[in-house]
Amino acid sequence: MSISTRLSELGLTLPDVVPPVAAYVPAVRHGETVMTSGQLPMVDGALPLTGKVGAAVSAEQAEEMAGVCALNAIAAAATLMGDVDKLTGVIKVVGFVSSDPAFTAQPGVINGASNLLQEVFGEAGVHARSAVGVAALPLDAPVEVEVIFAVTG
Repeated sequence: MSISTRLSELGLTLPDVVPPVAAYVPAVRHGETVMTSGQLPMVDGALPLTGKVGAAVSAEQAEEMAGVCALNAIAAAATLMGDVDKLTGVIKVVGFVSSDPAFTAQPGVINGASNLLQEVFGEAGVHARSAVGVAALPLDAPVEVEVIFAVTG
């Protein structure tokens, strides 16, 4: 099954790629991989939530936002490739969680990204991963995710 068909079945639409806010590009191809820059949970060009996870943002809200980050990463890679169906799998996910000092459930938050990617890519979406707590993220985002995709074509 194609990735575009699976996205449609899940009721997911790829968002427009948010233009970079600094000196970088949203995604870069190297050989058979595409690496995305860190994707924030932007929806229609804005962050729906801001603040630290475990304080202003709940773990459940942050997990949902990690899924938004993953969808934004798919969009960035698909835009670079010119076709979402050229993405053939997920190699690695790195997730950053803007964490209250007492918050230690970063892996659960990043499950939001991992679960979405596995729903979209099936077995090809199973990946290596890191989940890191950080003091702050750009624009006071609660979560940021970068993805390395396998590609063809």
